[in-house]
Amino acid sequence: MVYVKSIRNFSSESMSLVPATHYTYTPLNQLKDGTVVNVYGVVKFFKPPYLSKGTDYCSVVTIVDETNVKLTCMLFSGNYEALPIIYKNGDIVRFHRLKIQVYKNETQGITSSGFASLTFEGTLGAPVIPRTSSKYFNFTTEDHKRVEALRIWASNHIPSSSTLLKLCDVQPMQYFDLTCQLLGRAEVDGTSFLLKVWDGTRTPFPSWRVLIDELVLEGDLSHIHQLQNLAIDILVYDNHVRVARSLKIGCFLRLYSLHTKLQSVNSETQSTFLCLEFHLHGGTSYGRGIRVLPESNSDVDQLKKVLASADLTANQHLDSVWLSKCEDSFPAASSSGSVSLFEVERCQQLSATILTDHQYLEKTPLCAILKQKAPQQYRIRAKLRSYKPRRLFQSVKLYCPECHTLQEVPHDGDLDIILQEGATKTPDTKLQNTSLYDSNVWTTNDQGERKVAIHFVKNNGILPLSNECLILIEGGALSEICKLSNKFHSVIPVRSGNEDLELLDLSAPFLIQGNIHHYGCKQCSRLKSIQNLNSLVDKTSWIPSSVAEILGVVPLQYVFVMTFTFDDGTGVLEAYLMDSDKFFQIPASEILINDDLQKSMDMIMDMFCPPGTKIDAYPWLECFIKSYNVISGTEQKICYQIFDTMVAEDLI
Repeated sequence: MVYVKSIRNFSSESMSLVPATHYTYTPLNQLKDGTVVNVYGVVKFFKPPYLSKGTDYCSVVTIVDETNVKLTCMLFSGNYEALPIIYKNGDIVRFHRLKIQVYKNETQGITSSGFASLTFEGTLGAPVIPRTSSKYFNFTTEDHKRVEALRIWASNHIPSSSTLLKLCDVQPMQYFDLTCQLLGRAEVDGTSFLLKVWDGTRTPFPSWRVLIDELVLEGDLSHIHQLQNLAIDILVYDNHVRVARSLKIGCFLRLYSLHTKLQSVNSETQSTFLCLEFHLHGGTSYGRGIRVLPESNSDVDQLKKVLASADLTANQHLDSVWLSKCEDSFPAASSSGSVSLFEVERCQQLSATILTDHQYLEKTPLCAILKQKAPQQYRIRAKLRSYKPRRLFQSVKLYCPECHTLQEVPHDGDLDIILQEGATKTPDTKLQNTSLYDSNVWTTNDQGERKVAIHFVKNNGILPLSNECLILIEGGALSEICKLSNKFHSVIPVRSGNEDLELLDLSAPFLIQGNIHHYGCKQCSRLKSIQNLNSLVDKTSWIPSSVAEILGVVPLQYVFVMTFTFDDGTGVLEAYLMDSDKFFQIPASEILINDDLQKSMDMIMDMFCPPGTKIDAYPWLECFIKSYNVISGTEQKICYQIFDTMVAEDLI
């Protein structure tokens, strides 16, 4: 017999002897669009619940299971506590009634009616205690075994997070997660809030002090003064202020994606010295946020032991040894036009790009990357010194995913010539009015009285409406095809062959939909009969990939191809960007036909690389790059390519 547990305040205080429902769990590699499923997974990335643009709270959770398939879930609820109670990557979650949908060709999970979740610590050997705000939930011996199995799998297949640090281990110019206790708090202004915290260890460098009237500081002032050499000041901004205001003195916290920066401070004994600032920037990129940890949490248990044994007499030294170490570790300010990390880190500045995966990778300076062999993967933080091509429309190319060749997108003038050459052959009357299509032929009034044939493809023997109809056109000029593509769903330029209609040379598009031209690879395609269109089940949506497959065409992808020159103050490195729609979040297939998208891309690049401005004022870009070997003739060189990076949403 299976029973339902009743919990209150996350502890099992009673047992309700109600027969439980039997649940089936779907592996992540078997999810289908439109279904509602129950799943288990290990948390690979998450954003703590935050207030969305509407009235609901939102949490983003990416999970993975033994099938090694990832699933990103967008979870919404009007109740903050109803969302999964996740404390760190590696936690295990169970989701009931999760709806599966496909968005931008990616499978994702969203909340549906009756959505419920349980969260478990992912550490091997830790007690299997569910976290949930629900009073009643189903948890069986099979669930217990499932959690333990995922713990074992994760310990062997998922790298442990390197972002959770103690204060004694932090360095300048770093993003990390911190587990700590709140000592004091104070309102600074409408957009920032001060938190005084400690974790029982001391920063390796002096930490800053936010100047604030003690009258507005909440907390035990004598205790704060006693811990002044171990406590740090953290400024939180924007959307995090609301959470900070609700925190209780003495509670245990985890702050996600906390940022350390160097600050130059005037001193009576020295002209200037450096101290370490701590900032929790606004927004939710990289899972940035604040979460209160319960006293029963194992990390809190460990923290309490450290706090109890902390050396309260520890002093922060500002001696010449430390200053000398700082001078050796960080580049000095420069007016030569190179990046000065020293100057820029004194300013509050967020990255203009965000990373979409591999959050566990540490940042590597460019000077170190340039000394290493390929292949490798790196996380970098640098500025965009320059880019090519400067005329952005020239960056759009056609790419074959099979033979990996790149080619230029044909200009309208070249395309018109290709179509004219295809129009030299008169349409064959024997190939008109078949079971696949009805045909119509007319003679143009231009010189040579060109014959044009249009074949209207039928759906189950019936001609569909024009907005659902595919037409095949013989002898059409570019201007005529453009007019027809705006009236009909899709257009395929063809010519009469010996036994059937044929696609034109693949220098021309194999399919035209509106203003978008779909091209195929000449080298990889093995063209099939037009009559194969009969075997398409759906003759109304005309999905380009389906049309290509049925006609033996390997479709080319529109991609941006650019070269970025990065500078981080330690070195300069050129990296190659090839992307269809993820980096700029602008489809490369539409950029040449949409003025607004072209303006958006111009604005993004001007933001990255502001004209008429010194490089110190440029924004930071955080990117993943991978190195690979290229052989050219007898020479071998290492090249670099950007991946799993996108422009920050607030820049688009």
